[in-house]
Amino acid sequence: QVQLVESGGGLVQPGGSLRLSCAASVFTMNYYAIGWFRQAPGKEREGVSCISSSDGSTYYADSVKGRFTISRDNAKNTVYLQMNNLKPGDTAVYYCVTNHGSSCHTPPNYWGQGTQVTVSS
Repeated sequence: QVQLVESGGGLVQPGGSLRLSCAASVFTMNYYAIGWFRQAPGKEREGVSCISSSDGSTYYADSVKGRFTISRDNAKNTVYLQMNNLKPGDTAVYYCVTNHGSSCHTPPNYWGQGTQVTVSS
């Protein structure tokens, strides 16, 4: 069974940075597209970023372009989301996801438990 475990969330001031990590058990992440979604209170889930396995392409929501960077460390079987210049609007629970395929263009069917990110002064 695919299990995704997020870590790295927390409380940060506006303008600060956090790095989220997503580790997997059972399967090798570099074979699959891995993404990040987020959900803020009272709002729908939003796709934030994704990295494919077919060609390493990366995708970002317009709201985070230029501030967030997704990357892989295949040796550690981990995917990261580096978040810089954080804004209060980034406050949400962040979920690591995969569709167990190589492309980011298929909706995810596996979700981690989520990690809370709070941006506040």
